[in-house]
Amino acid sequence: MMSPRLNEIWVYLAASPLIGLTATLIAYVFAFRIYERARFSPLANPVMISVAILVTVLTVTGTPYKTYFDGAQFVHFLLGPATVALAVPLYTQLPKLRSHVLPLLAGLLAGSVAAVVSAVGIAYLIGASPEVVRSLAPKSVTIPIAMGVSEKIGGLPSLTAVLVMATGIIGAVSATGLLNLLRVRDYTVRGFATGVAAHGIGTARAFQVSQEAGAFSALGMGLNGVLTAILVPVMAAWMPH
Repeated sequence: MMSPRLNEIWVYLAASPLIGLTATLIAYVFAFRIYERARFSPLANPVMISVAILVTVLTVTGTPYKTYFDGAQFVHFLLGPATVALAVPLYTQLPKLRSHVLPLLAGLLAGSVAAVVSAVGIAYLIGASPEVVRSLAPKSVTIPIAMGVSEKIGGLPSLTAVLVMATGIIGAVSATGLLNLLRVRDYTVRGFATGVAAHGIGTARAFQVSQEAGAFSALGMGLNGVLTAILVPVMAAWMPH
């Protein structure tokens, strides 16, 4: 527990929406230093570490999430421009993209459907409530799209946001080892699969591996977002009510 004096200072600082932005940036810088010290091991994913730091700070200080997000929303706003900017490295891969169009589209359809069906099916089998089942359906796409889809089909957007974050972190941590185990060597395939399965967080990890993997991961993330936004509302008719 914080001392009374320290608690008073925090309450004063928390009145400014910029405290959320400042806390987010400090947490990420600290997490990235740990990531560097770990020689960029996927197990030391900076997003995972910074989320843990922020959750701890908010819990210890008793700060409501809404108060935090009033400042952190500036970072959230930048997700849009950052996603659009991912088209730049993809442009350099156009010749390879043209030669892989059909295999990539087939992989996109398989990956998107498998992500939805597996999540919904497992949740249903273990007895999750209809709201939770529907919240899980769009978990493999970026947060703005996932929350919109979740709300449309009767899910809980706030729960979906948490599930999306967890999916991205797990994907970023496990993708390299899993793809190595499967002996997938082509960076086009590795990147695209990571983007489809682990959206933005996985894409950030893919860029650290290679520019080619990052470019195709960005493509997979974007296309999966569009396809999921179309498929999930249609598939919602077969989900529990």
